[in-house]
Amino acid sequence: MGNKTVQRLMEEAPRGQPLDTVLLRDLGVSPALASHMVSAGWLRRLAQGTYMLTGDEPSRDGVLAYLSRRVPGLHVGGKTALDWQGVRHNIAFKERILLWGYKPYAFQAWVAERIMYDYQTTKLFDGEFDQNTGLKSLPNGNKHVLVSIPERALLEMASDIGKTQSLEEARNLMGSMRNIRAHVLDDLLKHCTRVKVVKLVRDLGDAEQLKWAAVAHQHVARLGGAGKRWSNKTRSGIRLTLKP
Repeated sequence: MGNKTVQRLMEEAPRGQPLDTVLLRDLGVSPALASHMVSAGWLRRLAQGTYMLTGDEPSRDGVLAYLSRRVPGLHVGGKTALDWQGVRHNIAFKERILLWGYKPYAFQAWVAERIMYDYQTTKLFDGEFDQNTGLKSLPNGNKHVLVSIPERALLEMASDIGKTQSLEEARNLMGSMRNIRAHVLDDLLKHCTRVKVVKLVRDLGDAEQLKWAAVAHQHVARLGGAGKRWSNKTRSGIRLTLKP
C-alpha cells in the first residue's frame, strides 16, 4: 500500500458518503487493498463492499448519493421533495424521507440506522415518459441527489394519499402551491396513467381555487374518468371516494 494511494483517497474521496467498491476502484483501491486499509485503520467497513473513511460519518445526502449509484431511478419524491423546496405545513420532529425508484431494492441494514425512509416503485407514467423528467439536484445540494420538482412531487403526493399520506395534510399544503407551473404540470399529466392521481390533483387544486387545477380537469376527461366516481379502501380502512 503506497503513500500516494492513501493520499489520493484522503484528498478525493467524498466526505459524508459511503464508498462502494466501484468508487474505491476509481480512486485506485482494489477490494483486496480496501480490506488491508481496514486492517490498517484507514477505512472502516459498514457492510460487505461498503466502507467509510475512518473518522468520517455518513450524512443524509451522502447516504442518498451512495444509494443513487445502486438504485435505478432513485430520487426524493412526494411530500419530502415539496418540503425540501419550501412547501410544508408541519415541521416533522424527525424527518422520514420518501424515496422513489424504478425497481425493488434490498437496502442494507446500516441505511436504516442513518436515515428514516420509505421506498416505493409505484409507476405513475406511461412507457413513453422519460423517467428523468422533473428530477433535479437542488441548489447547494449534492449533485448526485435527485429531487422531484414541485409539479412531479404533487403527483407523487397524490399517489400516496390513502397509503402514507393523509388527505387532510395534502389539502393543507395546497395554500403553498400557488406557483405550480401549469404547462409543466400538463406535460406530466399527459403521461400519467392513474385516474386516482389525476382526480386528486384536480380536487386539491379546486379546493383552493388554484388556476392550475384546470389542467387536471382536461386530463380527467382524457383518461375517461369524467362522469365516473373513483372509490377505493385505503390501508387504514377508510374509503376514499372521488367525485366524477
